Amino acid sequence: MTRFLAVGALALVLAPPVQAQNPREKKVRDDKVKVEADGFWIYNNLPKAFERAKSEGKPIVVALRCIPCEECVKLDDNLVDKDPALRPLLEKFVRVRVVSTNGLDLSLFQYDYDQSFAMFFLNADGTVYGRFGTRSHRTNWVGDVSLDGLARAMEGAIELHAAYPKNKELLATKTGPRPLFPVPEKFPSLGKYGPELDYKGNVVQSCIHCHQIGDAIKDVYRKKREPLPEEVLFPYPHPKSLGLILDPKERATVRKVETATRQTPAQAAGFKAGDQIRTLNGQPLLSIADVQWVLHHAPADGARLKAEVIRDGKPVSLVLKLEKGWRQADDISWRSSSWGLRRMATGGVLLESLDERPAGVPATGMALRARHVGQFGPHAAAKNAGFLVGDVIVAFDGKTDLARETDLLAYALRNRKPGEKVAVTIVRSGKTMELMLPMQE
Repeated sequence: MTRFLAVGALALVLAPPVQAQNPREKKVRDDKVKVEADGFWIYNNLPKAFERAKSEGKPIVVALRCIPCEECVKLDDNLVDKDPALRPLLEKFVRVRVVSTNGLDLSLFQYDYDQSFAMFFLNADGTVYGRFGTRSHRTNWVGDVSLDGLARAMEGAIELHAAYPKNKELLATKTGPRPLFPVPEKFPSLGKYGPELDYKGNVVQSCIHCHQIGDAIKDVYRKKREPLPEEVLFPYPHPKSLGLILDPKERATVRKVETATRQTPAQAAGFKAGDQIRTLNGQPLLSIADVQWVLHHAPADGARLKAEVIRDGKPVSLVLKLEKGWRQADDISWRSSSWGLRRMATGGVLLESLDERPAGVPATGMALRARHVGQFGPHAAAKNAGFLVGDVIVAFDGKTDLARETDLLAYALRNRKPGEKVAVTIVRSGKTMELMLPMQE
């Protein structure tokens, strides 16, 4: 039976004895003791992993893991306890388990920071073979990742390593551009953190979660009163937003192509179920995460990405055409970073689309109901402006075509600045009224 893994936000390590009764702290302490005693994984020591890989000539597998995240337990237990199906593959790597992003080299470790479990396959010289770890829903991850898919990704990394360095030029674009800051703690909003975990003090509070990196990137633009770039607002677009449904048990194999009245990009490109996507935009693919890496670096104003696929045993060339605004078809509302976006754009309101429209709500146009209204700090801005749970937004800043919460967030953060107030039309108990919502940093 396929063993599925979950994903969510990377975090927190080791609690001092005085705090050992805290369940979260106990969990991470126990994890450290268990992994170090077993010796199969190097624990939270990347320099040691690179040094060993150089001396042994092996590739490196880096597991970035949020220990307290319950959804990751099944996969993580299988990895740490050396799952029988994965053990022979893992033994071919230098294995390192990273449980904190403090001091993480952001010129190398670039990935979807809303994931709480991500894996990198690397050469000892820092060349990236590929990435693994995908999520497209707050709780439902079954269609995105699996241990079988992880095994296929590791097999692919081993193949790339065997061909190295002849393929080094081919792999060059798997490393991204220079980041805004070299390590997380250099971001202005993360300046209170140090480059290492505070083992002698409160380790939990000293840890930088990976989603905080994404939040910090957004804060840079927001504090400069600049619109959030689409690649920041819609990072690592999921292939399904293009109509491309990939099999989580394989490397990058098409399970289904979504059909629609208006052709999806996957339809228009001619993808078919069963296609094995070998390369996209010239990059070899090991997983869905590798597809997302290519999409993440595609221009927001449009692109033509060449895909080489194997179909019925024969090579086929396709072109994935991305029109201007293509990223906006993706969903960002599931992301942990969306709470920061709600603070900025909706004053702490969590919105949901309606299947049925209550009395007073127009039959057409937008209808987004306030499922939750924040009660504290900046997340209480909407509450203080008069918003209540159950209010249905039917117009935002004069716009009536923002069908999803994602659409509203994107519009506000691309078109309105901190300090401005936006007119919001709501329906409450069948009555229409207008409230003024402040935009925030």
